Amino acid sequence: MQPLKVIPLGGLGEIGKNMMLLEYGDEGMIIDVGIMFPENDMLGIDYIIPDFGYVVERLAEGLHIRGIVVTHGHEDHTGAIGHVLDSISAPVYATALTAGLLEIKMRQSGHSDHPLIIFRAGDTLDLGVFQVETFHVCHSIPDGVGLGITTPVGLIVHSSDFKFDHTPVDGWPPDFAKLAEFSKRGVLALLSDSTNADNPGWTPSESVIDAAFDEVFRSARGRVIVATFASLISRIQQVASAAERHGRKMAIAGFSMQEYIKVATRLGYLNLPPDVMINIEQANKMPPSKVVIMATGTQGEPSAVLGRLAWGRHRLLEVEHGDTVIMSAHPIPGNEELVHRTMNKLIQRGATVIYDPLLPVHVSGHASREELKLLINLVRPKFFIPVHGELRHLTEHGRLAESLGILPKNIAVVENGTVIELTPDSLTVGERVPGGYVFVDGAGVGDVGPIVMRDREILGRDGFVAVQVLIDRQTRELIEPPEFVSRGFVFLREATELLDAAERLIEEIVATSPDGDLTRTIQDALSRLFYNETKRRPMTFAFVKQI
Repeated sequence: MQPLKVIPLGGLGEIGKNMMLLEYGDEGMIIDVGIMFPENDMLGIDYIIPDFGYVVERLAEGLHIRGIVVTHGHEDHTGAIGHVLDSISAPVYATALTAGLLEIKMRQSGHSDHPLIIFRAGDTLDLGVFQVETFHVCHSIPDGVGLGITTPVGLIVHSSDFKFDHTPVDGWPPDFAKLAEFSKRGVLALLSDSTNADNPGWTPSESVIDAAFDEVFRSARGRVIVATFASLISRIQQVASAAERHGRKMAIAGFSMQEYIKVATRLGYLNLPPDVMINIEQANKMPPSKVVIMATGTQGEPSAVLGRLAWGRHRLLEVEHGDTVIMSAHPIPGNEELVHRTMNKLIQRGATVIYDPLLPVHVSGHASREELKLLINLVRPKFFIPVHGELRHLTEHGRLAESLGILPKNIAVVENGTVIELTPDSLTVGERVPGGYVFVDGAGVGDVGPIVMRDREILGRDGFVAVQVLIDRQTRELIEPPEFVSRGFVFLREATELLDAAERLIEEIVATSPDGDLTRTIQDALSRLFYNETKRRPMTFAFVKQI
């Protein structure tokens, strides 16, 4: 019997861009196709997708992808669908809400005719050698599923993003019975969400947010602006219900949120009272104490609604003194600086900003340590693979599993690209395939790499200097003084001494250096001069022409 290969292509060693390949012989299935938001030092990058080049290579060698199963509708599990379908032709499977959100992305990327198969939690999907039993999980978006995958080597349970919420907003608790059934059959390997593996106790229920919203709505004298993820459908429902209870009207700011609301309402996952909903123009004409505005931008994205409000660049809205802004989301690791900067700008503009832990206006959608223990004890797997988290989360989750009696040799803490091979009796950590970042910058996909990112970092930190040098070929003298252009380095009008020294240096080089690579010689000499004088290293360019 050949082994089952479990190959994480995203989501292990990081938060976001979740994607995993299961491969047995010449058949495979993919779980999730997410994106990751750029970190602070990834200048100009719109978002990041998984490196699925390995899958493309294996397709050329005869691998057949039986299906792409998307577990829920968040961007870090759906956002790369258009890019993946550009290269991988396989049917996409999702529950109704997730499929509705995927349809938007598939239409925008030119894949509106691609097969998209809708299933319900509890259905079984026949994907070649993979029999996939879906089961409902609670998360911060409705209609999420985990997967029980029967393979030729045994039963694999994939938790997806989950928490054990006994009082979920939509009234649909986790499918404990299915997990217990898996345990009776015998689970070869559990792949479990690690996002909150370092968080003690239990993650609070989504229902605790209602009381916090009521407290804020009662005390707010002006408008209430609630910022959250566009795909956080249950939170939108909670805000609408709170608006109705407190006699306020609700307006939506943000195109992506409006699109998601249309899909969720059409499918019955949202029930927004029609007499509560208004548009932004109507909201601007109403007394502030009667208005709630839902907005995107909780991660400090400058182009999102909240970012534009913070910097005074929104076309229809302005933050007013007396507004209350609720940050109903936690910063994704790496975004803390942007989020805090946005909050500070909102406060400068006169808003009161409410965020957890000031009030429980947001709770995580991920299981904390006691819930992670419960899942392990429910399914009692032979092998354990922590997924979905930074390396610190995966490592801590592995220790947690060991404390519950799983042998250290049966636990695989790995990062993206690491091939794990499973047989009925063994777990082997094998070779590494590419599993890094693919940057999306505008229309470019993958054409920005580490060298370009390093150049952007230098430009952002120290700027650049360019100089044009015209030389008389016969006399070896400068025809005119060098012309300097600089951005982000020094203000040239106030740097006459530095420019005079640079000009003298160029004159000396032109007079004494042979006819070799004058351009390189001038660039290197100027770089040394600028560093010696300023302790900065601007990118330096010389354009030399002999006439």
